[in-house]
Amino acid sequence: MYNKLYLTITVLLIFNISCKTHSITTSKSIEKKTEKSIPIREHSVQALLWQQNAAEYKALCHQAFNLAKIYLDKARINYNKNPTTIITDIDETVLDNSPYNARMIRDDVNYIRATWNAWGKEETAKAVPGALAFFKYANSKGVKIFYLSNRRQEQKEETIQNLIKMGFPAVDSEHVLLRTDTGKKQARRNIILKNHHVVMLLGDNLSDFSELFDDKSTKERNNLVEKMKDDFGTKFIVLPNPMYGDWETKGIYEGSYKWTEKQKDSIRKSKLIVD
Repeated sequence: MYNKLYLTITVLLIFNISCKTHSITTSKSIEKKTEKSIPIREHSVQALLWQQNAAEYKALCHQAFNLAKIYLDKARINYNKNPTTIITDIDETVLDNSPYNARMIRDDVNYIRATWNAWGKEETAKAVPGALAFFKYANSKGVKIFYLSNRRQEQKEETIQNLIKMGFPAVDSEHVLLRTDTGKKQARRNIILKNHHVVMLLGDNLSDFSELFDDKSTKERNNLVEKMKDDFGTKFIVLPNPMYGDWETKGIYEGSYKWTEKQKDSIRKSKLIVD
């Protein structure tokens, strides 16, 4: 009798443990499935739709380059012994890479260097609205142009070819400066500043203008913009880019690339201002 009772208790215990284990496993599976069911680039769909479809995006780009032309003409009057020069970023300032971002959404993947390089090799990025006319104008007035980008050295040839295909002037190895051992641009800007009179910088990211913006939080970036507000629309020409940038990586995600997709979703929502 005791043996039967012992056997019954043992079976019940095993069944209970099995149920709990199954419950935990099922719970974890549901959690993973729920997390996976939300496409990892879903949060960027609206931004990308705006950039590719909104007439307001094009209007802002033309506005930026119209201001750039006005300020450039004024700056050229004040002759300097060094060549009058402008420094411009490439991606989302000169070339529109929104199709690459659209592919990430379509394929439900995040940015990786391999797919970015593959996109670059296609050499099909179109010109940002207003960019080509402005840089052709600047070149016609004898202004030196440097294309300063954080694309990597391995992308230099296709970057040059893409710019040439779109008709941009002064495109060669000397004037297209890509990143070397660091993504920070100040060292490359300093090389240009040694022998050139730089009157204007153009970009979609604040670090395209000054090292003061490097590795700064959202609050710090906003405070700096307020302090330097008179430089925007004159010395600094900003192009719109809601798809990506330091505002997201250094600001929203606080400089960390280790967040899970679920954590990133929570962080994004926590940054919303509701009152």
